[in-house]
Amino acid sequence: MCTLAAAALTLPLLGAAPSAPPPGTAGLQHAFATAAAEYDVPQSVLLGVSYLQSRWDAHGGAPSVTGGYGPMHLTDARTALAASEHHSGGAEDPRGDDSRPLARPEAAAPRSGDLPDRLTTLPKAARLTGLSPASLREDPAANVAGGAALLADAQRRLGAPRSDDPADWYAAVALFSGADDTSSAQAYADEVYEVIRAGEERVTDAGQQVALAARPGLAPASGTSALRRAGLRVSSAAGTECPKTVSCEWIPAPYEEFGDGDYGNHDLGDRPASQPIRYIVVHDTEGAWEGVLDMVQDPTYVSWQYSLRSTDGHIAQHVKAKDVAWHAGNWYINGGSIGLEHEGFLTDPDTWYTEAMYRSSARLVKYLSKKYDIPLDRQHILGHDTVPGTTTATIPGMHTDPGPYWDWRHYFELLGSPLKATAGKNAGVVTIRPDYSANRPVFTGCEKAGEPCATHGSSAVRLYSDHSEDSPLIRDIGLGSAPTTGVNDLSSRVSTGQQYAVADRWGDWTAIWYLGQKAWFENPKKHPAAVPSKGTVVTPREGLDSVPVYGRAYPEKAAYPEGVPAQSVSPLPYTVLKGQKYVTGGKVPGEYYYAVTFDEASHQVVRGEDLYYEIQFGHRVGFVRAADVTVASP
Repeated sequence: MCTLAAAALTLPLLGAAPSAPPPGTAGLQHAFATAAAEYDVPQSVLLGVSYLQSRWDAHGGAPSVTGGYGPMHLTDARTALAASEHHSGGAEDPRGDDSRPLARPEAAAPRSGDLPDRLTTLPKAARLTGLSPASLREDPAANVAGGAALLADAQRRLGAPRSDDPADWYAAVALFSGADDTSSAQAYADEVYEVIRAGEERVTDAGQQVALAARPGLAPASGTSALRRAGLRVSSAAGTECPKTVSCEWIPAPYEEFGDGDYGNHDLGDRPASQPIRYIVVHDTEGAWEGVLDMVQDPTYVSWQYSLRSTDGHIAQHVKAKDVAWHAGNWYINGGSIGLEHEGFLTDPDTWYTEAMYRSSARLVKYLSKKYDIPLDRQHILGHDTVPGTTTATIPGMHTDPGPYWDWRHYFELLGSPLKATAGKNAGVVTIRPDYSANRPVFTGCEKAGEPCATHGSSAVRLYSDHSEDSPLIRDIGLGSAPTTGVNDLSSRVSTGQQYAVADRWGDWTAIWYLGQKAWFENPKKHPAAVPSKGTVVTPREGLDSVPVYGRAYPEKAAYPEGVPAQSVSPLPYTVLKGQKYVTGGKVPGEYYYAVTFDEASHQVVRGEDLYYEIQFGHRVGFVRAADVTVASP
């Protein structure tokens, strides 16, 4: 990665551990002040970098999705990275179109060899400070000292003075990112200085109050020339569809034939002219960055539009927005969506996602939302875990990422669309919105089936069949098994940002309509799990006792032209019963993108007269025919 001209071989003070904070001091805030003084780094720079890494959270010494520890996200990836990957797990066909079943080849083996510098900053911090790797992982104050040492070392290697002016540390902050190209490093530094200019204040996951005073006039000079001298490559955003505020490069997925009519790993299209882009689907990779890039460049594998790197938020685009990637396991959703893969692992115990990746992802989603007129809500910004199965048979094999540890509440704040109460206390609709850090439901199966996962903040709220935690969990008949607390079991839980119609209330408990049942969750006034909201709901039209729910909004048979096989409009094993209400994300047409050959001349969009409403039916969304329901007040 970075190679520099010879410089001084030692950095004053880096061999000695910082002084321990005296008893009764202000904890983490004091640790930042101590480390800043010890290593001669401006405190605002140290606080700004740490906020972008972790929002100052220590996560109890647990690693992030890329093996980063503590408030400074010092990385030791050999202790955390797994070799699994996302789209070969489970039974889901990422294409999700039974008119052309997708071959399921073995995934490419992850790259071997030395880890990149960005994944090995903790061992380097240990060498610089003389502190043990264990203390850097487990002790937040030591971790902050390690981060300060790395920043001071970067400033030394750049040949820059250890100035008290935070504006003079831009290039060192960029190097701290561990990025190997100038664009990613500068985008990271820009984000850090945006944090410093705005200022921040919050209570961490360990109950520590930390504050960074705003510096609105701070204007650091660009460090481009210094970063080039440091050996960082110059990358290009040519060909990408990204906002200018992120680092983005074009790493194309192949559209290639590989024999006997087979081709991969996406379909060419003409969106949004041919069909609108209605959804953005949030995934996690279940694999590390380098291996994921290998997979998406394999024509026998599958595809998605964008990958996002955890350590610095760098983005790689693989498929143009006009084209249809194979990622969501539901061809109707694929045909109208853009897929974002975030570097991470759903079931690794107590793993967490970096602030850098959250912010980069939010910038990208805001850009795409504006460009394609996609509403910023949970029925259009989907998790892969909320994409419905296409038929009854596919329901059990559908994926469950990004999982209960993705912080949807914070994500929507970054999207500029915070989840908040929009109605009075007795409203007929609620938005799920627990306090992520304080909400810690028990999950099992992260490491071994049935064994508890590490305690962790969560976006998920558990559902019961009555207003008591002693009552049975809500059952999902589509999964065909009894509900559990398994981390991948979506039977009986809702997720932050999702909206549901209220079915009943009892003391501190609220019931919602969910999978055709009353589902209860604890919702005390002092610590609410949901807030009252406005929303539009649908209910079976008069004269119908129930209406079917579908996993895709396909056209009626008469809409298909000659040469295009009609797709069955098969209901899922669920129904909306008379009197029940479900929040709708809006009306959509019956639509099918016919693309089963490499020659795109035969591709066409079939659109019928039947209309559907997308609804939040269970944990996943679903569709009901517009002719079967009426729009009602909640």
